[in-house]
Amino acid sequence: MSFLLSLLASAAPAATTVPPPPDPVTLVDRAAARRGDRSHVLVLGTAHLSTLPKDMDFTRFAPLLDLLAAWKPRQIAVESLSGAQCDYLRAYAFAYPETAEDYCFDPAPARTALAIDGADAERTVLEMLAQPSHSAADRRRMAGLFLAMGEADSALLQWERLPEADRHASAELPQPLVDILTKRAESRNENVVIAVALAKRLGLERIYPVDDHTGDRAARVEDGNTYGQQIQAIWDSPALTAASKIRDVERSQMLAGGAVVNWYRFLNSPASAKMAVETDFAAAAGSTEYPETGRNYLAYWETRNLRMVANIREVVGPDGRVLAIVGASHKPFYERYLSMTSDIVIDDTEQVLAD
Repeated sequence: MSFLLSLLASAAPAATTVPPPPDPVTLVDRAAARRGDRSHVLVLGTAHLSTLPKDMDFTRFAPLLDLLAAWKPRQIAVESLSGAQCDYLRAYAFAYPETAEDYCFDPAPARTALAIDGADAERTVLEMLAQPSHSAADRRRMAGLFLAMGEADSALLQWERLPEADRHASAELPQPLVDILTKRAESRNENVVIAVALAKRLGLERIYPVDDHTGDRAARVEDGNTYGQQIQAIWDSPALTAASKIRDVERSQMLAGGAVVNWYRFLNSPASAKMAVETDFAAAAGSTEYPETGRNYLAYWETRNLRMVANIREVVGPDGRVLAIVGASHKPFYERYLSMTSDIVIDDTEQVLAD
């Protein structure tokens, strides 16, 4: 032992009241907890509402929005792709065939109408959002710029925040873009029905897309047909049949007039999460009949969720309060990975949805 190390050892106390953690990162956890005022994330697992009947009355979601508004999120993150990632997926279409077509909003009409590219649109939007107030013309311009970025939910939010009389075409928002927004407002998905409606009520300025498909290559699928057949065989089980019946009953009760909040309590319950994981990802992880396919599927799913959670961590920043709305099967993975961060508290969705 060197003289310096000997000196340090002799100067150290003989014993400490708290033993050092086996994982050094725990030191960061403890430091953030001692400081207090950590950021909060609430994960709302949801069904994809576009699958509901066309005559669904979405005003029935008002009690759910009331409970979420009472939690007072400062940011809302959704399961959609950012415009920047979509530009990447289009540029690297050889590696992600048809991914952009399947998951991305098309910004080309807005970019053509406004004579701007995605990067300049985002730069301009960020500059405008930094301003303390916004006129009707500002909001129309930001709606067009968000469309050019490829982020239609935020564009719709800016449009919805306009007084009715100011929702019209103008130099900064030509009529073809107004038509896109009008059609978007009729969308029957959770990003519009929950995220945009809630953000409008709370006076928020944007919706944060945090989905990720750059990790799709982690599955290393060469024969898509065989892969799909084998995954279906992995999933096929009595447990999945039983879980599907339970989900169908809960959905049917809601459609028959049961409270939407009760349906969301089920979707966010530990029992629902257990069913999703056991019949899907655990089945893949434990498959001995098709182990390569199961492990490839798990690699895709874990990579995707890790990157989604990294995107949420970016949104949280130093003082966020983020409502993360995502397909219910993502929820247990979101919460597990978020729990590994040091400066975030995961709030209890069941408690927030309680009467």
